[in-house]
Amino acid sequence: MEQGRLFLAIVLSFLVFIVWEFMFAEKQSPVPPVAPGAVTESSVPEPLAEVEKKETPLDPEAAAEERITTPGHFFGSLTIHTPLYSTVISEKGAGITRFTLHQYRESVEKSAPDKELISADNPLGTGFAHLSATPVTRFTRAVFTTTHRENTLQLNTEPASVSFFWHSPEGILVEKKFTFLPDSYEIKMDVTLTNTADTLVKDTLQVSMIDAAPHDKRQFSFEGPFAFVNGKLEEVAVKDIDEKNTLTGQVQWAGLTDQYFMSAVLPGDGLGDAADAPENTPENSGSVRLAALEPENLIQVTYVNSPAALSPGASTRFFHSLYIGPRKIDALKAVGHHLDKAVNFGFFDFIAKPCLWLMNGIHDHMVPNYGIAIILLTILFKLIFWPLGSKSYKSMAEMKRLQPLMAEIRQKHKNDKKKMNEEIMGLYRTYKVNPMSGCLPMVVQIPVFFAFYRMLYGSIELRHAPFFGWINDLSAPDRLFSFDVTIPLMAPPYGIPVLTIIMGATMFLQQKLSPPPGDPAQARFMMLMPLIFTFIFINFPAGLVLYWLVNNVLSISQQYYITQKTL
Repeated sequence: MEQGRLFLAIVLSFLVFIVWEFMFAEKQSPVPPVAPGAVTESSVPEPLAEVEKKETPLDPEAAAEERITTPGHFFGSLTIHTPLYSTVISEKGAGITRFTLHQYRESVEKSAPDKELISADNPLGTGFAHLSATPVTRFTRAVFTTTHRENTLQLNTEPASVSFFWHSPEGILVEKKFTFLPDSYEIKMDVTLTNTADTLVKDTLQVSMIDAAPHDKRQFSFEGPFAFVNGKLEEVAVKDIDEKNTLTGQVQWAGLTDQYFMSAVLPGDGLGDAADAPENTPENSGSVRLAALEPENLIQVTYVNSPAALSPGASTRFFHSLYIGPRKIDALKAVGHHLDKAVNFGFFDFIAKPCLWLMNGIHDHMVPNYGIAIILLTILFKLIFWPLGSKSYKSMAEMKRLQPLMAEIRQKHKNDKKKMNEEIMGLYRTYKVNPMSGCLPMVVQIPVFFAFYRMLYGSIELRHAPFFGWINDLSAPDRLFSFDVTIPLMAPPYGIPVLTIIMGATMFLQQKLSPPPGDPAQARFMMLMPLIFTFIFINFPAGLVLYWLVNNVLSISQQYYITQKTL
């Protein structure tokens, strides 16, 4: 058992260090600049200040000619309302400058405003379709027109489309057509390029998603740029953008994510003449480029289409979709393109996804309370692992029965470690006790525990989900009352972490029920574990603390029952 307890102590210590790094690591440094020469010149975004210095006012005659040759009229901004969201499109670059979700709020208070997905730190917007000869920061100053006559567009049950136009200095007429769907966060975006010049024009259409960089790295789930390329999810940390700024191959989608929400561009079903319908092509060959925009501290994810060569008068249409919304598997799966792969729970994803499905099933069909769903799911797991737990606790009970004999051996041979270990092993053989049998069943359960842990932390279903009483948000730390004073090691809001304190007490009780290790130093360490975990869990979401608390209570009950039955 000595070896088993030592192994368990190592596992728990490793977990403590991981959680400590997660909770108390220093905030991430500002976004690193992109290394010179790391990407092609056309993909390197220019700082806004530099763009303003380089740009010169349009020639009045050229501006007048542009107004004549470009369809529609200048519109300032256009607001689109759907049952799921409202969005604002600016005439500057025809970019999305606001995107407000109606089914999610900024905070848990019922009076809180709807969730805004375009960060206040992002002055540009997102969803830009631009040419390689025009960096996106310069392109955001290009003024588009539209043929839509109103300043608002209301969708109720039917899709609606709006087109925006811009004439480039090279003679390419850009038509950017958005199609909004009333029951989806997907926005169809077709871009038609028409060569109005009298010479052959070669250019590359790019689509960029832009948002503010993550403010800190103290998140257990990934935040930043990611993409699904060549059948694999690629997540690039902000600090690694200068080293991994280009992804090539079969691109299904690329975008930006935080813990609960994301934005992405999805290449469509091909390209062709403007009059053609989209053709189904299995592969979307292209590339994804990542860049850090300085000094705005923004991240730009760009999908680069295949180059197009346009003869005078010729047109080419590119088909894309944008997704701006929650990281909810059902909504993502409905879009296709493997967009549901954006929800990833790490190494144990194959276990966590069924856990999420079960939790949602319990909530949707049994009890409409995610706190109770977590409790029922924890009980289900405990029943599944009951035989393994029983074996583990039976071994612990047998070891506890041998403690007096082992204490005598240690006292008798305290100056002869070799002889002491030989007699202890002989004691194990005499009573047919396997010291490792108490730990191995627990080790088998660790993947499920970690998977459930990751699932609870990253599930948008728990965001602002109430349990009971003061626990009105299972994705936030539980706090009873609210204090105006700062409490060390506690993240705001400051209050009494009732669930966490109870959880720590159950860990202490469970530790007291277990047979003490023979090594005094190891024994002291094991008794400190409940205290360490209590401090660590202070800032964890209430849903995670609830899971750990219920699991502890069930384990204590099972351990007490098996111990009484064995002894």
